Amino acid sequence: MKVRGRNHRVSRRDFLKVGASALAVPMLAGCNSAVAPAAAPSSRLSAQPGSPTIQPTLGLSELGLSTPRDGLLYVPQNHSWDTPAPLFIGLHGAGGAAANWASYPDRAETRGMVFLAPDSRGTTWDLSRGGFGPDVEFLDRALNYTFERCRIDPSHIALGGFSDGASYTLSLGVSNGDLFSHLIAYSPGYFSPAEPLVGKPPIYISHGNVDSILSVRNTRESIVLTLSNADYDVTYEEFDGDHEVPAEISESALDWFQGVSPAP
Repeated sequence: MKVRGRNHRVSRRDFLKVGASALAVPMLAGCNSAVAPAAAPSSRLSAQPGSPTIQPTLGLSELGLSTPRDGLLYVPQNHSWDTPAPLFIGLHGAGGAAANWASYPDRAETRGMVFLAPDSRGTTWDLSRGGFGPDVEFLDRALNYTFERCRIDPSHIALGGFSDGASYTLSLGVSNGDLFSHLIAYSPGYFSPAEPLVGKPPIYISHGNVDSILSVRNTRESIVLTLSNADYDVTYEEFDGDHEVPAEISESALDWFQGVSPAP
């Protein structure tokens, strides 16, 4: 199912208002807060891809930027400084860590894709705890670390996430459409953007039709429609399943990102 906004246009003020209030979901243990918090205006990232200056460690390595919560970087074995590679940034769910993306290094290797998975500074992303701040700063550091080591294709930089990480992906991503070429949200719970809104990256959203943690109806009827009606190009895929990212959904999203196959 591909959803495109065609019914009406919404103003930036209305877009932000809907994102911060109407998309609130009930409080569930280990997940999103009862009301999507008001976002502080510190959602801009400064990192940009360029010419790498440091030889990367091939394969999987720790970032070494912070302890105890840090992050992981996977660089394919055939990565070359002369050939720009796609980059996928994965944001874990509440209570999680970079290691939750255990299947993605193999996917990155197969696809010739660099994969970055930072840890949130707390148990979940800062927006769920009051507003943008330390996680934006750390993500900027992690991106700079990656760009110093890997030649990245600026037309293929995807910010993706699961659950709380999906909510964060959508909320942060629309303020950084000049950096992120694509946004991928697996089972989001809310959408709470902050000014400024920059660019219009295409968006892929998936959700299980029997999700027992976060409402699929909220995603389908609020998040997807709000983005579509604001003229974002939204691809929505609803699957038979619970609060999860089935392998076929990961493959579908990455195919969409890399232009391997048509959108579902």
